[in-house]
Amino acid sequence: MRHSSGQSWLIKCAGVAVALLLACGLATARFGSALQQPTVTTRDGTIITLNRYVGDPVPDVVLVGSSVAWRLKEEYFSRPRVRNLALAGGSPVTSLEIVAKQKSLPKIVLIETNVLTRLPDDALIAKFSGGTRSEALFLRPVRTAVAAYETWNHTPPDPAEARAGRDRLLNEPASTFDNKVYIDRAVQQMNDDDPTVPAQVNVARIRALVDDIERRGSRAFLLEIPFAAEIEDSRMVKMSKAIVHAAFPDRDRWLPIDPPMRELRWADGVHLDERSALLVVRAIENALAERGQ
Repeated sequence: MRHSSGQSWLIKCAGVAVALLLACGLATARFGSALQQPTVTTRDGTIITLNRYVGDPVPDVVLVGSSVAWRLKEEYFSRPRVRNLALAGGSPVTSLEIVAKQKSLPKIVLIETNVLTRLPDDALIAKFSGGTRSEALFLRPVRTAVAAYETWNHTPPDPAEARAGRDRLLNEPASTFDNKVYIDRAVQQMNDDDPTVPAQVNVARIRALVDDIERRGSRAFLLEIPFAAEIEDSRMVKMSKAIVHAAFPDRDRWLPIDPPMRELRWADGVHLDERSALLVVRAIENALAERGQ
């Protein structure tokens, strides 16, 4: 009797385990990478951003860049099909190469060139290059539940909410925060840095990738997001600009933006605050419209 009871218990446990694995397998087939795990580190956020890009339909416009462009939130754009793949602490080449290695390309790729001192992340490029990613066959039950909760709890705003949020930001006065101590610190660091070698490496890869994606029918534009005046005068920024403009002298290659400079604010001299980021997004959209894009 005890032997029979033990067998029955084992059979029941095995049945429950199989049912859970089957349910998680079906969840994987149904949701794929849409169920994202909560972020703990900056790299977690990067992986979720890239996971979302390769798993969702191809957008019309993609923005790649560093933490400077990362501040330009997708909900700030009036266009519905925009993806911001700028990586905090990363190189614009990382996302650009991932975009270029997908089977389908967006219509427009915007490449922020402000920060070219960081080399591409080859591990991320390999992980998310077209045809090289593989999804797990099963999602573990607890992780699936956590991911489902995160997806439900952090749903993107609908168009009306996003529009109302943009209006609220624009109606706010420009910040009066005194950021001088942060600007002085950033300027000192940027005057100490020599961007020549990494900038030349990045520019060479950008040029090759731009040629490739335009040969396949996309349009690529380079753009510079404004810095505070003191940062613009730093050694690193001046040298980086000289390198990238020497490599791309054609003015049609650039997307000149004209935000209201007197309205822009930087919490640290380098990164735009939210209201300023919205103003820059509007300038980008106006510049695209002027180009007929």
